[in-house]
Amino acid sequence: MAKALIAEDVAARVPPGQILTDKFPVLTYGATPRFETKTWDFKVVGLVEKPLRFSYAEFRALPQSRQLADFHCVTTWSRLDNAWEGVKVADLMKLVKLSPEVRHVIIHCDGDYTTNLPLAQFVADDVMLAYRHDGADLEPDHGFPLRLIVPKLYAWKSAKWVRAIEFADLDRRGFWEVRGYHNHADPWREERYSFQEDPED
Repeated sequence: MAKALIAEDVAARVPPGQILTDKFPVLTYGATPRFETKTWDFKVVGLVEKPLRFSYAEFRALPQSRQLADFHCVTTWSRLDNAWEGVKVADLMKLVKLSPEVRHVIIHCDGDYTTNLPLAQFVADDVMLAYRHDGADLEPDHGFPLRLIVPKLYAWKSAKWVRAIEFADLDRRGFWEVRGYHNHADPWREERYSFQEDPED
């Protein structure tokens, strides 16, 4: 009975078209950036009252949180109960005053990678800027020193090597979104590709 209940729980957490794995595959476009503690920074820019800039030490000194979250890659694998540590976006937002017209967020990363989110999804309670995974600092190939974690969406929205958050009034599709990936990326609706999008949305 216990095994059946566990199986039912797992089934309820794995979206359609996904296969469960214990591995953590590396999928990246381009080379892994080199990290330099002295020159690395993280910025909050765009339609904000005051832009912010953090050195690596300053960012690591922000309030820290830990959470368990499932992780769903558009290439059809899912990994459950990832232990992420970092700064909750909700805590970061306590330092940010937005202009009233802000509706969207653009994530800027090393390697000229970007992705986009509606503001409401970005500020959700389970979204985090993570630097540790399963009890250790993130591996460079998995986004060290900073990775966005958006558990409710496909993992390309959980961008690696984050360097800036830009708040905007208009949406701008990111790296994969302009190359045919769905703008919303909800794994439970299998929003994988842009041809699936509602033209009125």
